[in-house]
Amino acid sequence: MLHGRDAERARIAALLARARAGTAGALLIRGEPGVGKSALLQDAREGAVGMRVLAAQGLESEAPMAFAGLHQVLRPVLSLLARLPAPQARALRIALGQQDGASADPFLIALATMTMLSEAADTVPVLCLVDDAHWLDPVSADALLFAARRLQADPVALIFTARDGEDRTFSADGVPSLVLSGLAAPAALHLLADRIGARLPKLVAQALLAQTGGNPLALVELPNALTGDQLDGTEPIPAPLRLTDRVQRIFLDRCRRLPDEVQTLLLVAAADDSGSLTLVAHAAALLGVSAAAVPEAERAGLIVTDHDTVRVRHPLVRSAVYQAATGHERRAAHGALANVLTHDPDRQAWHLAAAADGPDDAVVAALQRAADRAERRGGHVAATAAYERAAELCAGEQPRAGMLFAAARNAWSSGQADRACELADAARTAADDRILRADIDRLLGRIEINVGSAAKAYRIFSRAARSVAADDEARAVEIWVAAMLTRMFDADTSAGRDAGPIPELTTQEQPDDPARTRCLRLLLAATLADAAGAFGPALRSLHAAVDASVEVEDSDVLANLGNAALHLGDDQAHRECFTRMLTDARDRGAGMIVLYALPRLAFADLMVGDWSRVRSAADEAVTLSADTGQSALGAAPLAWLTMLAALQGRAAYGTLRTRLVATIAEQRLGVLTDAVHDLSRWSAGVQAANNGDAVGALYQLSRLRLPALSRMAAVDRLDAAVRAGEADQARVWLSEVAQFAETTRWPWALAAAEHGRALLANPSEAPALFVSALAHHERSSRPYDRARTHLAYGEVLRRNQHRSEARPHLRTALAIFEDLGAEPLITRAEQELRASGETTRKRDPSTLTLLTPMELRVAQLVARGLSNKDAAAECWISPRTVAFHLRNVFSKTGVTSRGELAQLRLATSTAREAAPAAVRRGSR
Repeated sequence: MLHGRDAERARIAALLARARAGTAGALLIRGEPGVGKSALLQDAREGAVGMRVLAAQGLESEAPMAFAGLHQVLRPVLSLLARLPAPQARALRIALGQQDGASADPFLIALATMTMLSEAADTVPVLCLVDDAHWLDPVSADALLFAARRLQADPVALIFTARDGEDRTFSADGVPSLVLSGLAAPAALHLLADRIGARLPKLVAQALLAQTGGNPLALVELPNALTGDQLDGTEPIPAPLRLTDRVQRIFLDRCRRLPDEVQTLLLVAAADDSGSLTLVAHAAALLGVSAAAVPEAERAGLIVTDHDTVRVRHPLVRSAVYQAATGHERRAAHGALANVLTHDPDRQAWHLAAAADGPDDAVVAALQRAADRAERRGGHVAATAAYERAAELCAGEQPRAGMLFAAARNAWSSGQADRACELADAARTAADDRILRADIDRLLGRIEINVGSAAKAYRIFSRAARSVAADDEARAVEIWVAAMLTRMFDADTSAGRDAGPIPELTTQEQPDDPARTRCLRLLLAATLADAAGAFGPALRSLHAAVDASVEVEDSDVLANLGNAALHLGDDQAHRECFTRMLTDARDRGAGMIVLYALPRLAFADLMVGDWSRVRSAADEAVTLSADTGQSALGAAPLAWLTMLAALQGRAAYGTLRTRLVATIAEQRLGVLTDAVHDLSRWSAGVQAANNGDAVGALYQLSRLRLPALSRMAAVDRLDAAVRAGEADQARVWLSEVAQFAETTRWPWALAAAEHGRALLANPSEAPALFVSALAHHERSSRPYDRARTHLAYGEVLRRNQHRSEARPHLRTALAIFEDLGAEPLITRAEQELRASGETTRKRDPSTLTLLTPMELRVAQLVARGLSNKDAAAECWISPRTVAFHLRNVFSKTGVTSRGELAQLRLATSTAREAAPAAVRRGSR
């Protein structure tokens, strides 16, 4: 019976009731050791009538074992693997050691975990219980937390417990929490009475309550350590220790009263991470322990057995026994376990490492094999720990450097940026091989790009490329490309002193170059020409590189090409590269690559007028970054949502901007720093212009730092400067965009330059310049800029009393703005039309504006004929969640069948119809 936990039990009961009704939910119970977290889990298990219960117990000794916790949870339902989409099933089989194969993406494993839980709940609701989650191996924790955040319309409940005050924490952002404290006095007194069976004197009971703080485990165990006179109150209770220390001492005293062989058995059980009674007994037998020790330890209340499983009664028992043993005793226990673990090489390697007391090549080799297996399965945290321990046991500096680099590589892959830097720095200090040092520098540069200084990354890349050029030219080319692209997207680096000339040989194709190296040489030539301001040659090399990339299946290469295309203003190449990257990543379930591609693809989507896709992609990326615990990666998509809210005049702008400012302040953005800040400033400038604040708009738009974004915002910047009366500033910006336009011959850039000249021209010259701008727009694919030019020209004509000539331009502008949903400019165009003498029609709001981005995406997929299961695989949600969103779509749109849904217009195409088809790449 649980005392004093009525409120907590009611909250858990409500969670289970919602799950039975088809709504998923999760709860994290936090509290100090012994406060009753496990007891609440057991109570939840007993209350889960009619539910399938899946459970896992986090163990400190299992924390380095990749997917150990996930295997505990999913073991009873592994027969459902066949129901999963093939990529998910394969990833999960590799993770759980059922299948060999190339490295499995941790995101895909997390997605498979969510799908498994949803499938397990197909016929009966599921309750997933995870005790001591702070000791879960990180990849298991990430997978289960992803499922907890992502499951929505599924009969699944997940409950985690985690201990407060531990060095190792369980971060579960987005999961509701319940902090468990000590029992109140009435409940604590009832518990004492139940355990002691007699009424305690009031002063003794008060003293026990004061010393324990109502901690149930302490209330149960502390009286066992008192004498009869102390319980009667005739002798004082001993002065208190820290609660955890006090309970541990009670357990340790109980252990030390047992025979030596039972104490040895307890130490082996404490060191074990398998939970196998047979294995523990065999290992203990190697240390001279007889079979009789097992029942004696169980009678002492220190272990619990069930058939062939054994567990130490409480984590405090485990830590008390293990910490009290000498180093020699611990090593002997681990050595015995290693001897009997011949069937489990990963666990065996860790026990061998724990048994080692100095350098040992055999143990290093075993750890390296375990690390390699963990890395292939996507268990990067486990691989980091194994490589790092192997480095500690290496006898020589060079093998040690290689192990530390492998540890750093995996630490970075698992998101431990600071730890990766520490390990990489240590590896670089130990390494004397130039190629290894270059690879270490490349890793350090990547870390800086993502969470540090882009300028520092550029210096690191440059140093690495120079140092390795004589030994491995292809490697040098790849690193130089990284350096030059970093330079493109960091304003300080691109404006600062160069790192020196790049050897000409690196851009010259060699007859034996593989396709990847040939593509990278062309890309390097493009970046070098760009740095010199030779945009025409840069574009020719870029287009050749994009053509060569058809033979290359490499997301890094596509990302580099797409980023270079963005900088050089090639909307089509940019969109092509990131669309290919995104499509491939979705097919493979590579969530982090999807998260990388979505906000970058938004640049081209915004320009070509596919604003619904920008919003959908940004919303997906924000959600995905939260669900995967990658908060920093949510900054760029959040900036896009803020930008769209400004462009479309939505009320959400203020809230989104507040979130964006907070995210920028809290997160390290690396090379995205300038891009995110520029998007923030651009959106603030658009908002100020919407509010009629020309000076405020000019202030924000004058602070853009990246040339690529300054050119994208050229029309907004020129308009703001002219409206604010700052003609000189407008001329400076016009000169910059005109120079770029003349060199690249991009129609959109030529149109922007002519637009700016028209704004600055006298009334008699302006019309011809606007006509020229619109002629360039005919060959461009940027409808927003085209509509801005039509609007500006229409305004000039109307104000010069050419009303009939103004109307066609104003109507065209209005049609495009309506399609884009640009409400502030719709209002402005309607006002101009009315001023020209034309009555504007009353607009009906689009049904699509009522749909959330996920509802719109589900509707689009279903309209294409996909089943709920196929749509779920595309959206990375469960089929039940697809059905939930589909019901909302039907309700909001008024359709009643999937067939009717196919008849709705579910994508914004008018802007693309109003604008000419995209020009062929290179035909400027």
